[in-house]
Amino acid sequence: MPAPSRSALLLSGLLAAAGAAHFAAPRGFDAIVPKALPGEPRHWTRLSGVAEVALAAGVAHPRTRRSAAGLTGAFFVAALPANLQMAADWRDRPAPQRAMAYARLPLQVPLILWAESVRRGAARRS
Repeated sequence: MPAPSRSALLLSGLLAAAGAAHFAAPRGFDAIVPKALPGEPRHWTRLSGVAEVALAAGVAHPRTRRSAAGLTGAFFVAALPANLQMAADWRDRPAPQRAMAYARLPLQVPLILWAESVRRGAARRS
């Protein structure tokens, strides 16, 4: 299997696992939904879980990979406010938890770049 396909399938697996986690253990995700969003946090948790599973399916399939990978990058950008909310809410927690919350912020950059790399790889193959 060529490297771009392997990378795409790994990204798809990450998205599928994260999406499933939104349904298996939603309370942790509910807690980081930005307070500025209207409605109940669980609505946003479920919506983002569905989005991740849909993106996973799109990235896994070669015909939809390019557009799904581009949307995945946008999704990772859109998730940044939740990570900022978590960092703000956890600023008074013990150091290991605080470090985890802060570590999520720069993690978005390689995720966005990974999605873009998969998108570019899919563009070369079409």
